[in-house]
Amino acid sequence: MISPTELWRFLLPGYLFSILIETPVLLIGLSKRHPIKRRLWAGVWLTACTYPIVVLVLPLALSHFSRSFYLVVAETFAPVAECILFWLAYGEAEQFGKASMWRDFGVIVLANLASFLGGEVLNSYGWFGLFS
Repeated sequence: MISPTELWRFLLPGYLFSILIETPVLLIGLSKRHPIKRRLWAGVWLTACTYPIVVLVLPLALSHFSRSFYLVVAETFAPVAECILFWLAYGEAEQFGKASMWRDFGVIVLANLASFLGGEVLNSYGWFGLFS
């Protein structure tokens, strides 16, 4: 089991890595009704809301389960929570159920998937060990 100290040590580099991958996806993909500043902010803000839970809370809460189970929970939690937060902050009643809403949600899921896959690639090469 990974120690809380190791999780805290990983938090900042992992967060920065995630926003470096997710922000361009959100910048390019979020619907045009969102100004550029909002799209940039979403890359920093959404990850800031979910990443500490994924990195600090869930590994300890799910330590008695397999890594696969943790990944399913964490990688479902993050995009779902981010879609909800984004809608609560920027959703408009007239956009509910429309293409722009689904586009935004799809792009948020895609951004999370991209950072997850990037993290898995780095992890497979042991590159995150550089931050220890």
